[in-house]
Amino acid sequence: MPRVLYVFEYPTLHGGEQSLLAILERVRGAGFEPLALAPPRGELAEALRESNVDVRPWEMFDDRGVKLPQAELRRRLCQTLRLLRPDLLHANSLSTSRLSGPATAEAGVPSIGHLRDILTLSRTAIGDVNRSARLLAVSAATRDWHVAQGLAAEKTYVCHNGVDVKQFRPRPPTGYLHEELALPRHVQLLASIGQIGPRKGLDVTAAAMQRLAPRFPQLHWLIVGERSSQKGEAVEYERRLREIAARPPLTGRAHFLGVRRDVARLLSELTLLVHASRQEPLGRVLLEAAAAGVPLVASDVGGTTEILPRSDYADLLTPPDDQDSLAVAVTALLNDPAAREQWATRLRRRAEDAFQAAGAAERLLEHYGAVLSATA
Repeated sequence: MPRVLYVFEYPTLHGGEQSLLAILERVRGAGFEPLALAPPRGELAEALRESNVDVRPWEMFDDRGVKLPQAELRRRLCQTLRLLRPDLLHANSLSTSRLSGPATAEAGVPSIGHLRDILTLSRTAIGDVNRSARLLAVSAATRDWHVAQGLAAEKTYVCHNGVDVKQFRPRPPTGYLHEELALPRHVQLLASIGQIGPRKGLDVTAAAMQRLAPRFPQLHWLIVGERSSQKGEAVEYERRLREIAARPPLTGRAHFLGVRRDVARLLSELTLLVHASRQEPLGRVLLEAAAAGVPLVASDVGGTTEILPRSDYADLLTPPDDQDSLAVAVTALLNDPAAREQWATRLRRRAEDAFQAAGAAERLLEHYGAVLSATA
């Protein structure tokens, strides 16, 4: 049974980790034995163990939260590879792909690097990532960005994420979220789901909400997620966001819910999802909302139009950093319940047709097979 070693950087569960967890059962069903290098404590390790994955302790940061030097991390990774002797290494992020490229080349282990971010890379980083046997980008937009920077086009492939359409499915609203927030059932809930940080454009949504609040007195905004970055600019961003949310006209109508583990259920309680990202390789929350049949408005960036092609979903797409267009698009949906129902049906069908987790697993397994065959 071939062993696949997955390498993770953080102990948290964000889109990249969720996307991988969604296909692990199918990877095991195809005859692979999954192992994981991950921080031994935290939500990720717990979820991996619940999926019956052997988790080997792996820390990339010291006790102060400072990332360890690349050379030290690579030395440790090489030692681990010689000890575990996996048949394939799968680095689940851009950062771990950079780390593992040279290490796997030295240890003679074929590797796949997963490109889940659109970031500017140094020439050194590009060279490191290029040492992987194969690179998988979560969208064509992500692939194009990195190839333009110098990643090897011949080994960089698009592999869209998938979503579990049984877990994320249309459900009749129960009102449990209204009850939790002590809100009447007729209140409309608009939510933004994701990390709190500049890239997710929550400040743009806040500005649009300031315009919408007087027109829709029964509209409340839910911010689901937390800030993961400890950088000063990120801390200040969250502070300003909370300050805006506490002032009129949003006073009492903006709710910071933190990280939730009931997103599949929570989505069905919403009137709308709003995702105003400034950049988005392939927004997992958009896949989840579509599968749950939740109407949405999203900024037209990155891989979003690979989920929502402009030819069919233009009314749901707005330019980035455009609070006015965002407010107009949201207003149109709030004012038209019939349109919301039609979009809910179309979005569910889109998720079923193009983004099921089973299909994503099949595509990933094809890449595993190709890499292992090339190195046999």
